[in-house]
Amino acid sequence: MLSSSSTAVKNLPLKRRLCFLLKLVCFVSSVLIFCEFLIYYVVIFQCRWPNVKGGAHMAEKETSVLKSIILADTHLLGEIKGHWLDKLRREWQMERSFQTALWLLQPDIVFILGDIFDEGKWSSPQAWADDVRRFQKMFRHSVFTELVVIAGNHDIGFHYEMTTYKVNRFEKVFNFTSGKLITRKGINFVLVNSVAMEGDGCAVCSTTEAKLVALSHKLNCSQQKPNHSNKRCSDVEKLPASEPILLQHYPLYRKSDAECTGEDSAPPEEKNIPFKEKYDVLSQEASQKLLWWFQPRLILSGHTHSACEVLHAGKIPEISVPSFSWRNRNNPSFIMGSITPTDFSLQKCFLPFESRVFTIYCAAGALLVILVLAHVQLLTPPFYFAQRLISKHKAV
Repeated sequence: MLSSSSTAVKNLPLKRRLCFLLKLVCFVSSVLIFCEFLIYYVVIFQCRWPNVKGGAHMAEKETSVLKSIILADTHLLGEIKGHWLDKLRREWQMERSFQTALWLLQPDIVFILGDIFDEGKWSSPQAWADDVRRFQKMFRHSVFTELVVIAGNHDIGFHYEMTTYKVNRFEKVFNFTSGKLITRKGINFVLVNSVAMEGDGCAVCSTTEAKLVALSHKLNCSQQKPNHSNKRCSDVEKLPASEPILLQHYPLYRKSDAECTGEDSAPPEEKNIPFKEKYDVLSQEASQKLLWWFQPRLILSGHTHSACEVLHAGKIPEISVPSFSWRNRNNPSFIMGSITPTDFSLQKCFLPFESRVFTIYCAAGALLVILVLAHVQLLTPPFYFAQRLISKHKAV
């Protein structure tokens, strides 16, 4: 004998069953399209470029505001530790977020502050090539947007793992040098290989420090007023007289994240854990060197995967940018910066919370089960249940 549920389903007209199946497919498809595609547009559409002081005045001088996006710690999984399903999920999330942000916000330049890859520090040439290919697909961009990438410890290894081969491999792909200056719209950006700021005289460290000292001299000469008696600056190439912005992977030295606030700062149980110099943050010596050499007006860093804002020397702000990957955070984000040669304004743009996406899927799944059960008459719809109660009451 057939069970009562099987009989109920069988007795349903074929046309009705097909119509119901079509509705289920449409419902499931709508949920998937929203959670895996449209939600990025809904969330990022709410982000707005911050206003910068003097923006209108600068425009009158034909100097527009530089619109920049800053993100960090994408950690593309490799062949050793990365499960294929985890790769697929995380890379789809980051690709959709990045491509949606480019389409909606149209930045002039994007900075990624290191740890592009999770296994770059030990990946084979073949695995490296595969990781680079996937990165270039995910973070593709038009000719109107420039992409600038900085090395992190997972890209070239911690100091004890870092080799000239790994550094050169990274530099060749991303056109990055261990100490580099780029100037856009009169704004000076100093790109630092913070892994090489060990201060122990290693080959890469010595080269990096020499480049940074030369850049410091060039910037300092550019900011000085013309003085014919200053022979040290007479043959130096002049740059825009704009205080530089420092971009690096490691944060400058701080004791811990105890003073960090905000919903995307470190969890309470981690905030008071002391940072280890040359591992979690730069050493005090290296931090003082960078501050002394460049006197930056802003420092942007990554590495900790959590947000933090600190003041160095009581006046120089440093912003630690949280991880861009849902593998490291439930609430990833990126920074939107409106920058001029004399000022800047920053605004955080949060991406979809993974917990909320999961909640939508759970709610949709529960609703789907209820609809199916009601359709096969195993679950009495509330309307009919109430109607039966009213009928029995009238009969009495």
